[in-house]
Amino acid sequence: MPRAPSRHRAVVVGLGAAAAPHLRSLLDLADRVEIAAAVTRSAERRAAVAASFPGVPVTDDLEGAIADPSIDLAFVLTPPDAREDLIGRLAAAGKHLLCEKPIERTTSAAERIVRACEAAGVRLAVMFQMRMRESSRRLKALLDSGELGRLGFVEVRVPWWRPQSYYDQPGRGTFGRDGGGVLITQAIHTLDLLIHLLGPVREVAAVAATTALHRLEGEDFAAAGLLLEGGVPGSLMATTAAFPGGPEQILIVGERASVLLEGGTLLLRRPDGTEERIGEAGGTGGGAAFMDFPHDWHRAVIADFLDAVEEGREPAVSGRSALRVHRLIDALLLSARRGRRLRVEG
Repeated sequence: MPRAPSRHRAVVVGLGAAAAPHLRSLLDLADRVEIAAAVTRSAERRAAVAASFPGVPVTDDLEGAIADPSIDLAFVLTPPDAREDLIGRLAAAGKHLLCEKPIERTTSAAERIVRACEAAGVRLAVMFQMRMRESSRRLKALLDSGELGRLGFVEVRVPWWRPQSYYDQPGRGTFGRDGGGVLITQAIHTLDLLIHLLGPVREVAAVAATTALHRLEGEDFAAAGLLLEGGVPGSLMATTAAFPGGPEQILIVGERASVLLEGGTLLLRRPDGTEERIGEAGGTGGGAAFMDFPHDWHRAVIADFLDAVEEGREPAVSGRSALRVHRLIDALLLSARRGRRLRVEG
C-alpha cells in the first residue's frame, strides 16, 4: 500500500548554475520537503547560495548528509563526471535520487547508476523538464489520441548559441567532464522529448563537427536523418553556434494536422485553416543566458518525484526511461564517426 504523504528531508549536492531552479522549486514545495543541507566544496558557491537563498543551510559536509538517516532524498547536481560513485553511495544509504541530465558521461556509466538504484530499492528521477511543459503535455495527448492521423515526417531543430567564454570554463564541452558537446549537454533535452512523444528512434545517419566558431573538445554542430518507430522519417539539426540563439523546435506533420512545438508554445494547424496556440513564449536557455527559463517545469518534475516516492512507483521521468536518449546520442556520434547509417541499440 502507498504510504501517506509526509514532509521529506533532502540534501542538494552541487551548487553550480543548475542549482537555482532546483532550490527555487524545493522552496515552492516547502510544505512537502525541507532542504536539510546544500552541499558544495566551494566556499565561493556556498556564499553565493547563502546570499541568494537565505535560510538554506549550506555546508561542505557531504559525509554527514549521507550518514544522516533523517535525510531521505538527494538531488545530485554535480558535473556528470562526479556522479557515479556519489549516487552509488547515496543509493546504498537508502536515499531516493533526482539527478541533473545527463545521468553520467557515458551510457555504460548511466546504466550502472540505474542498476545500482534499482538494486538499492530507491527511486531515480532525471531532470528532463521539457516533458512537463503545458505545450509538451498537450502535444503528447494529441499524439496519443491519434488526432493528427498518420504521421508524415518530423523535424527537430536546436538552434542554440554559447559564447566561447562558456567553453573556456574548465571542463566545458569535454568528454572527460561533460561527456561531449552539444548533443549530450544541450540537445539532449529536445531529443529526450522527441522520444517521449513519438517513441524510439530506430536508425540514424549523422554528421557531427566542431565549427570554426568555437574551440572545444566535443561537437558544437550535429545533423542527422532519423527513422522513428513505425517508419516515420525525420531530421535533426543541433548546434550551439547559431548566434544569437533561438527556441528549440519539433515539427510533426500529420495527415489531419501539423504541430510546431517551439520552446514553450505549441501551434496546431489544420487543413481547414483553423489554428490553435497553446502555452506561452518565454526563455528557453537557447542563448548566452543559458539559465533563462522559468523554474515551473523543474518544480513539476520534483513534485512528481515526491509523489513517486510516496506512492511506491517509478517517477514520470525515470532513470530507466532516460537511458533511451543516451543510446540515441551514442548512435548519432558513432554514425558520424563511421560515416554510415546505424541502428540505435536498446
